[in-house]
Amino acid sequence: MNDNTGTELLPGEELPVGPEPGRAGLARRRRWLAGTAAASVLLTCVSVAAAQLIRSPAQAAAETAPPEADVLTAPVEHRVLKDTVVLRGTVRAGQTVDVAPQSAGADGAGAPVVTRVPVEAGRRVKAGQVVLEVSGRPVFVLPGGIPVYRDLKPGAEGRDVAQLQSALRGLGHDTGADAKDVFGAGTKSALADHYASIGYEPRQAGTGDADRPDAAQDAVRAAERALQDATSGQGGVLRERAEQDLADARAELAEAEAASGPMLPMDEVVFVHGFPAFVDSVTGSVGSRVSGSVLRLSAGEPIVHGYLRKHQRKLVNAGQKVQILSELTGERTGAAVVSVADAPASQKAPEGEAATGSDMPPAGSYRLVVKPDKALAAASAGQSLRLTIESASTEGRALVVPITAVSAGADSRTSVTVLEADGTRRRVEVRAGTQGDGHVAVVPVGGQGALRPGEHVIVGLRGTGGPR
Repeated sequence: MNDNTGTELLPGEELPVGPEPGRAGLARRRRWLAGTAAASVLLTCVSVAAAQLIRSPAQAAAETAPPEADVLTAPVEHRVLKDTVVLRGTVRAGQTVDVAPQSAGADGAGAPVVTRVPVEAGRRVKAGQVVLEVSGRPVFVLPGGIPVYRDLKPGAEGRDVAQLQSALRGLGHDTGADAKDVFGAGTKSALADHYASIGYEPRQAGTGDADRPDAAQDAVRAAERALQDATSGQGGVLRERAEQDLADARAELAEAEAASGPMLPMDEVVFVHGFPAFVDSVTGSVGSRVSGSVLRLSAGEPIVHGYLRKHQRKLVNAGQKVQILSELTGERTGAAVVSVADAPASQKAPEGEAATGSDMPPAGSYRLVVKPDKALAAASAGQSLRLTIESASTEGRALVVPITAVSAGADSRTSVTVLEADGTRRRVEVRAGTQGDGHVAVVPVGGQGALRPGEHVIVGLRGTGGPR
């Protein structure tokens, strides 16, 4: 039997007697039910959490496996393919010349001293212009590729004489009937005219025997008188001797006159390859003694120097086309490779240039010289440029695919794989040719119909890690 409290009574038992019978048991019952419910909720939460953390090996492998790879393709192109080498270059003058005269003046006394500096750094210099005065004597600039190495005096012969004659004629001074490489009367006259145009008297040849022509002239006159005396005296033998003495005297006079006259001292001229020329720097000042370079000139049209890495050297040769890009102005200029060194450059600055860090060639690099198709601005000297050299090119348009599309089999045959529109794949054997810009020109072994522009070739697979 049960009472209304829900407590089961055995036969013969009676309800306990007390105040408000059944209330304490009811309270205990409720607490027990609440605890049971709480435990059930807690157990449910633990089960859910465990379900989130625990996976079977198969389930874990399925969830962490990468998705099925996608095929990456690229189109077959029909175009001209060029292989290029890109490097930095620096604009430099075609020639730099240090002016370091050692003249001590016309009398040869005293150490050389700078007495006038008529130019300043950055100034443009024209042919024939005086750029320096040392001990009262001028130093002027003339065009020529042969550096001065000796005084040029009347009677001298050689290529350097021909160079002087050409320079004088270029300034408007006629060298007369002189032979091309002989310092004769016409060259003396032209040289004297040039000195007069710049406001100086030319030095005279034969400093140690300046009276030789006068003495020779006196000898001629004496011989002429002796001949007259011999002729009037009807002396045959005397007349013959007098005639010989006169001939000798006249020969001596001709020789003396040929060796005398205006000369060009080597300390008074600087030959440069061409114009325009510019004053790069001036280190001397009026009153300072000359103990080295007083100023530096740059001349000739600017050229571009660069350095090729070892792996680039085999790709570049003289005559190849170059495109010059100035990032400062955006201007592009065509050019050509003039020369490439056969041996790595030494770890020194270029000759005649300051040994700054930017001038030092990279270790193991090869010096490259590039000549622009049109003259660069003289103000661009020292500017860094981008050089793109065309090292190879297909002969006209060719079938071109990415390099990654070409694979080689065990038999060394190369091929590409074409992905058809329906998803099927077709291998095409090809011969690879010119490479450049990540692409390669190919020729299908089975003929042009085996591979056509616009078809797509497989270049790789893309999975969770991206292209591979």
